[in-house]
Amino acid sequence: MLLSARRVGPTGKVYGLDMTPEMLELARRNQDEAGVENAEFLFGTIEEIPLPDTSVDIVISNCVINLAADKDIVLREAFRVLKPGGLFAVSDVILVRSLSAELTSLMGLWTGCVAGALLVGDYKAKLAAAGFEEIEIEPTLVHDHDAVERLAASLPLPEGLDRVVAIEESAGAVANAFIRAQRPAE
Repeated sequence: MLLSARRVGPTGKVYGLDMTPEMLELARRNQDEAGVENAEFLFGTIEEIPLPDTSVDIVISNCVINLAADKDIVLREAFRVLKPGGLFAVSDVILVRSLSAELTSLMGLWTGCVAGALLVGDYKAKLAAAGFEEIEIEPTLVHDHDAVERLAASLPLPEGLDRVVAIEESAGAVANAFIRAQRPAE
């Protein structure tokens, strides 16, 4: 957030959003220490952003949308606050292919993020339904066999689930990705 404030320069403004007073306090303390004046931190949620319609040029987020219970609301809210021609540019966890419900919940234990990850096609469909165009999803890190095995090494598996089978089935299914889309220019 503070890096973004520097990038937009002294005439630009950056908003940070968090739903916990502790994180807002930490962000403001970091802002003061960095001497950044063109940032404002807001208390709220991504399902109800406390900004007016068409008020920002870019919405950025780092691995948060996958944690939201209702991603449709989140994407509509991002669309609402973007100006016409505005850019949605986030990093998020995605599913490259489907996992069984049993593995999805297990992966959720491993990473805290996977249980809410969307399949690439579903993510694109939800962005389009919110009104976005020029949708791109670019995987940046696919969690291969070795990565999944390292994550699974210290966690207990539910009874009846074979560790080797679980690792083989989930390897390559989860990825970090850049997701970009644009609100149409009116």
